[in-house]
Amino acid sequence: MNRRDFSKLSVGAAAAPFLTGPSAWAASAPTDNGGHTFSLMLWTLPKTLTFQQKLQVAADAGMDSVEVGNEYEQWTEADWTSNLAKLKQLGLKVDSAVPGRNALADHSKRGALHDDIMKALPGAKRLNCPQFIYTAYTRVPGQTPEAQHAAIVDTLKYTADLLAKDDIEVVLEPIDLLEYKQEAVPSVAEGFAITREVGSPKIKVLYDFYHEQRGSGNLIEKLEKNIDQVGLVHIADVPGRHKPGTGEVNYDNIYRKLAELNYSRVIGFEWLYLADPAAELKTERLHAIDVMSGAPTAKRMS
Repeated sequence: MNRRDFSKLSVGAAAAPFLTGPSAWAASAPTDNGGHTFSLMLWTLPKTLTFQQKLQVAADAGMDSVEVGNEYEQWTEADWTSNLAKLKQLGLKVDSAVPGRNALADHSKRGALHDDIMKALPGAKRLNCPQFIYTAYTRVPGQTPEAQHAAIVDTLKYTADLLAKDDIEVVLEPIDLLEYKQEAVPSVAEGFAITREVGSPKIKVLYDFYHEQRGSGNLIEKLEKNIDQVGLVHIADVPGRHKPGTGEVNYDNIYRKLAELNYSRVIGFEWLYLADPAAELKTERLHAIDVMSGAPTAKRMS
């Protein structure tokens, strides 16, 4: 079965509207993406591009949606009008946003977390964005690992309650210690333990294979054992955070495992480009679809 044959199976899903909440993403995927939903994290594109130019890159690459920071908090009403029109014109959704960075283990920062979320919410609703991304950020000096774990669990329970009426999910993103030495949650193993203890369907883990490979490895076993806690995945190779195929991670095996586990959420591309971004993104998207559909695949094009 090739990519085009496989895509015919998803015609019904593709016709469904984009919804808020975790059920939204698989239903929004167009037929040419084989029922999968691909997203581009916009911060990876050159800063010289405008927001609308970045959206055009995503559309040219065949993405279903984009991930934003909190830049929309600074938009004027004219910006909102033109940017929403561009999203509609290109058929793109916004699947995730990053309200800010707060030390989740530090209860003295609870007010700042609340304020960041409240500031981000109105724009997220206008964008129909169903998910916020948070890292645990900085460790608290002198705090034991047990106290840190308990504090983060408590903060995420608070966050789930805060967002309950807005139907917005939060994904906790572990960051490897090579990138940030003070990171409180450096591995998905700890992230999964935290979200299981939180016990809310609105709190999941962002499984960033780049960060996990740099910090711990053993990518597929952790994916298999915790797929119910995965709210989003991010794709980039190690070293260098470049496109898959440039480094040590066997992304074909990861794509196959995602398909085997019936992963139906967003697959986020988040790497630094070596050539034309749209071309790199499109090539990898088509390759991933072929691998996940079980079609015979050629060697990745450089």
